[in-house]
Amino acid sequence: MKKISIIVPCFNEEETVNIYFDAMTKMKNEANKDQQKFIIEYWFIDDGSSDNTLKELQTLQQAHSDEVHYVSFSRNFGKESALYAGLTEATGDYVAVMDVDLQDPPDMFPTMFDILEQGEYDCVGSARQDRKGENPIVSFFSNAFYGVINKMSQTKIIPGARDFRLMTRQMVDSIKSMTEYNRFSKGIFSWVGFKTKYLPYKNHQRVAGTSSWNFWKLLKYALTGIIDFTEKPLSIATWFGGTFSVLSIVAIIAIIIRKIINPFSSVNGWASIVSVVLLIGGIQLISIGILGQYIGKIFLEVKKRPIYIVKEKK
Repeated sequence: MKKISIIVPCFNEEETVNIYFDAMTKMKNEANKDQQKFIIEYWFIDDGSSDNTLKELQTLQQAHSDEVHYVSFSRNFGKESALYAGLTEATGDYVAVMDVDLQDPPDMFPTMFDILEQGEYDCVGSARQDRKGENPIVSFFSNAFYGVINKMSQTKIIPGARDFRLMTRQMVDSIKSMTEYNRFSKGIFSWVGFKTKYLPYKNHQRVAGTSSWNFWKLLKYALTGIIDFTEKPLSIATWFGGTFSVLSIVAIIAIIIRKIINPFSSVNGWASIVSVVLLIGGIQLISIGILGQYIGKIFLEVKKRPIYIVKEKK
């Protein structure tokens, strides 16, 4: 019989904690109805919630101390830090990552387990077939992100892939060995390799509460993924710089020749000159911004600060 550790990041999820646990308990009882296939340990990671999430987790742990554990951060460190904390604490033969809002359907769990038990795969992940019910703008940019990162990076990410997955201990240990401060789990899951099977499913809505993610947080997260797994933006900035440098040299030569041929010619077209200057200046600022993003990531890495700080654990 296998032991499965389930990592559940929580940030202001007081309304969903017990609903999630009840749904998972129902799934576990049905899966083990005919034969005891697995036992579960839960690692709820309270990511510095400002509501009563921690109190709900404390109550749940007291009632189910044999299987429920929690880690509470000293402040909000972000979902990526919560995932890494859970991977660090997990002791199971298999390790799963799930959202507490039940957008990750528990009824997929037994299928994931059965596939891993066959021994052919090291990980069974999930990928949404659609984004029904989501903001159309967010959906558009999410789809665009997958297209961009898969063209720019050698680390391929399945479109619609979720963090929801079940992994072998060997794969989890490999992920734990990557102690980088700037983390993008979807890329890390792919980068470590191992044979992965993705199960498609239709989008599920939250059972309660509201998501802490908004457009700007998702955009920042997407930029982190691109910067962490490809250097192409730096190459693009270099290409732009080289191209416009050559064009500038050609323009200077043309102006000199024109002055030699007709010394008394007046300089016309000031509007076009200003437009070109603004264009080149804008490209330079964008290039500096891209470079700054990479330097900022390096700055955070070399500090060697902890990925998270634990305030309470049970």
